[in-house]
Amino acid sequence: MSAQLIYDLVPLASIVTYSDGSPRPPERHVKKLAAWENRNSCGRLIRKRDEVRVGNTTLAASITLHKGDYGSQGTIVLRVHQTFSVNSDLTFAVKERPAIGEILVLDRVGDGAELVHLATNRAAAEEWLTCHGYPNAVLQEITADAVGADIVEGRTAA
Repeated sequence: MSAQLIYDLVPLASIVTYSDGSPRPPERHVKKLAAWENRNSCGRLIRKRDEVRVGNTTLAASITLHKGDYGSQGTIVLRVHQTFSVNSDLTFAVKERPAIGEILVLDRVGDGAELVHLATNRAAAEEWLTCHGYPNAVLQEITADAVGADIVEGRTAA
């Protein structure tokens, strides 16, 4: 499926894979392997950004995937995100959707909200918020109704 379909159909917190269809190079080709991994990987969908006009320029809508956190002893020093235009030539697929009952912790209200944490329940989400200072955070529960609406309205993506 295309990045546009991910933008249109897939809920935040889903695990999304992407690929350019090329075969994986051998481990001994370090630079080629690094370039391949940049175009063939996966991440958690954390943001959908609408099209933006800046002066005479129009920036296409985009999706952002959280690919990983790096640090030590419980301290994250680097978060890796990758953003794709809806016009990307890569092929995307949904590997996993958020489970019913999980709580999305979004950094703010509105369409431009970014997923900052995925909790197993409301108590865990509220506990996480007390430690991580997001004053405008919004908690959004994944409900059976939302999952059912995805199926009925044809928003499910395989």
